[in-house]
This record gives sequence, C-alpha cells and structure tokens, in this order.
Amino acid sequence: MARYVLYQRDDCHLCDQALAVLAQARLPEPDSVFIDDDEGLEARYGHRVPVLRNAGSGEELDWPFAADQVRAWLA
Repeated sequence: MARYVLYQRDDCHLCDQALAVLAQARLPEPDSVFIDDDEGLEARYGHRVPVLRNAGSGEELDWPFAADQVRAWLA
C-alpha cells in the first residue's frame, strides 16, 4: 500500500491537474481511489475531490493545492 491516497473520480479534469501538481511536488506515487460507485466514499468526498490523504496519519489535503503547499504538507 502506498503512503498516500488520492481520492478522485473518473473523467475528472481537476483530478488530472492534481496528479500533475503531485508530480511537480515529487510526491511518491499515491494510490488512486475512485469514489464513483461507492456510497460511503461518495458521501465523504463527493464535493471535495480530488483529496490527498496521508495513509499513515489520516491527514487530508483538499483541492486546490499547489506543489509548494504539498511539500509543506509533507514536512
């Protein structure tokens, strides 16, 4: 399991932008979890995606975020 999870939707241009920002920030590859078709995840993240979650601490970073914000969040 990856240390980070990116909650996202299918065909989500904001999610694609978030992945590009995470690459800029040099974040280790996150697990991608698609919330479509999951009522629990839809209820929790439906209006917030993309959301980056630290699998260890449970901390979450909501979109929009920039590479410098991601690096600060990681520190």
